[in-house]
Amino acid sequence: MRTAQTESYKNVAALGVPHVCLDGVYERSRSYKTLYKNLAAEVAKLGDGTVYCVDGSAGEDNSVKELAKRRGVKLSVIEGVSKVSALVDAAGFSGCSYQAVSAYELEGTELTAPLVVYDMHDRGLAGDVKLALSDRFGEETEADYICGGVRRRIPLYELDRQERYDGTSAVFVERAELLERKRFDLSDLEEIVVRLRRPDGCPWDRAQTPESIKMNAVEEAYELADAIDSGDDGKILEETGDILLQAVFQAVMAEERGAFCLSDVTTAECEKLISRHTHIFGKDKASDEAGALSVWEKNKMKEKHQETFSAAVNDVPKVFPALMQAQKVAKRVEKGGWGFSSYEEAERKMTEELSELKAARGTGDKKKIASELGDVLMSAVNLGRAVGADCEEALLDAVKRLKRRFAAYESAVLADGKDVNALSDEEKEAYYRAVKSAETEKE
Repeated sequence: MRTAQTESYKNVAALGVPHVCLDGVYERSRSYKTLYKNLAAEVAKLGDGTVYCVDGSAGEDNSVKELAKRRGVKLSVIEGVSKVSALVDAAGFSGCSYQAVSAYELEGTELTAPLVVYDMHDRGLAGDVKLALSDRFGEETEADYICGGVRRRIPLYELDRQERYDGTSAVFVERAELLERKRFDLSDLEEIVVRLRRPDGCPWDRAQTPESIKMNAVEEAYELADAIDSGDDGKILEETGDILLQAVFQAVMAEERGAFCLSDVTTAECEKLISRHTHIFGKDKASDEAGALSVWEKNKMKEKHQETFSAAVNDVPKVFPALMQAQKVAKRVEKGGWGFSSYEEAERKMTEELSELKAARGTGDKKKIASELGDVLMSAVNLGRAVGADCEEALLDAVKRLKRRFAAYESAVLADGKDVNALSDEEKEAYYRAVKSAETEKE
């Protein structure tokens, strides 16, 4: 017997036939995946002629499926009454597409409605089911709980507060209409965008093209970065959603023209993550962050068929802000053996470029001056990389610091009844130092 914890076991016990129950296998199995394999191994040990009894349909039982995979096992399956079919009939889901999952197998399962979750043998399992279903559908979603043939309508948050649980316990979740759902997933977001793009949808959404909203993605990315800087989880949640919307919107428009769909996008991204993390999913090794990044870059070049470092350099997106683009190019150039990896080299090059800018300034040639200024800025990027700083973030922080300090500087000057444009150099320096000192004390 797979277990003695079912109603059907009573029928076997009443026969008085010698038997063994495998409940002990449950206790020593670390997961349900290993449980099924361990059950199959125990049955296989008993040899030919063994009768293995499971509750419900043997064809639906995962331990029977594992037993069938074992070499040398001759298996004859005698089907019982399907628990799932009976529950589906009771739920009224017959004739439509539905999902049926054992309470023991919820972890890692992508849940969809109509849904039947069975095998809720005890309150602890019911609590696990409640958390999983509440996260997917919302804790206030109405569901039907059935136990011993008695059916009750309850909100999901009451699933682990029922009086009785046994092998007949199950919960039914019906598919709700869009406006009645309490929780949404990626497919719901796609459904909404498709609805907005229909002929009878939103005039603005219908009018958009990939080109018309491409900069929206850039703007949303900056807004997400700003939200992260704020440390406000509410803002981060909102802006992350806006980024996701841009991705779904582009996928929906691509599917309309027959190019690709959202599933293609998620498939390609998952494949990319797996193929580039060969130190996790393959044979490569990486003991630290630098090693992991090296493996990633190697796999990326292989994936993009970049046989030269120049190909990788030219692949840096041209729409990046200049500073970000400079940093990316400098990094890839260095991988090709051309760059300034040490601080001393970068500092020496910076000094050299400043001298050339000074000389260009003396000529009055604006084009030459601009060219040498660009070299100075590029040298500053190399200097930033040499000290391990992100140049884009460093400059943004400097801008924020400048704005903050100037506001404090101006406030101090005005508080003394003075004009900011009428100060002597000595007064300006004194006010600046006072502001900087006050800020440092706060830090």
